[in-house]
Amino acid sequence: MTVETNGEDVRVIGIPRALLYYRYGVLWETFFRSLGLEVVVSDPTDRAVLAAGEAVSSDESCLASKVFMGAVANLIGRCDAVFIPSYASASPREGFCTKYQGAPDMAANTFRDQKLRVLSLLVEHLDKPREIEEAYIDLGKRLGAPANVAKRAYKAALKAQKVADDSRAKAQEQLLRQLKQQRAAADGEAPLAILVVAHPYIGHDPFMADPVLDALREAGACIIFADETDHGHAFKKSFEFTDTMPWVTNRELIGSILLLQDQIDGIVLISAFPCGPDSMTDDAIMRCIEGTPILNLLIDAQSGTAGIQTRIESFTDILRFHRRGGYLHE
Repeated sequence: MTVETNGEDVRVIGIPRALLYYRYGVLWETFFRSLGLEVVVSDPTDRAVLAAGEAVSSDESCLASKVFMGAVANLIGRCDAVFIPSYASASPREGFCTKYQGAPDMAANTFRDQKLRVLSLLVEHLDKPREIEEAYIDLGKRLGAPANVAKRAYKAALKAQKVADDSRAKAQEQLLRQLKQQRAAADGEAPLAILVVAHPYIGHDPFMADPVLDALREAGACIIFADETDHGHAFKKSFEFTDTMPWVTNRELIGSILLLQDQIDGIVLISAFPCGPDSMTDDAIMRCIEGTPILNLLIDAQSGTAGIQTRIESFTDILRFHRRGGYLHE
């Protein structure tokens, strides 16, 4: 089974709730609905979805890839075709992990016996908006829409995604202002401000992130998500940290740290085992980000919650002691 080039008979599009869905999900859903198609998103990640993905994945696949494969499996029989874009992103400083490039063929061939239909498009350069627009217009035409209709659908989708991104960035700014005011008025008793640094497909997937986020909230922390910082500002800021890093999302996360470091009490890094880009990025952050305590957490399919709870309790106790000046020396 190969990725399909024609989808004029497709009426129901399935979208896996994994990987780039957490970055472009609004765009994708708006685009297809604007073309008059029904959209079905895979069920939220749970143990069954992960188990289905593990059953068809190699042991070396990262946890996020296994969840993705489980999400694809969850859509079989529920839609006419599954949408899985290929984000090769050949731009030197705006690339993605290779799993995004090979995802369409990986899914199509893994589920060939189930006759899975995969519709895709290719994005090679994130810094060339016209190229991306043309890829979506071509996809719309393959789905039977006239070029002008496909173009309007893409414009509407792009606007919806920008509104969603801007809304999250503004909400983050408001939260940080509130925390600043609370800190000024509470004489050191304001909630701890914790910057959670994780790919969106981890930080906003309750199955993967909630054990960490729940433990932070139980410890009295207020959570700020690094991926909700304005992407453009964070990307630009990241060049103060490194000129050579090739992964756009990791750049944005690092840029967010640099932009927000003076407004937070601590940083929690969350990575899915065994993510190659994160293994390099997290090591660089741990070695080079100074002045802010950092907790590095690695999650996998066998992770329990007891260890996470203990580590976060210890971390937040240290942050409170640090806030009171316990680790400051004249």
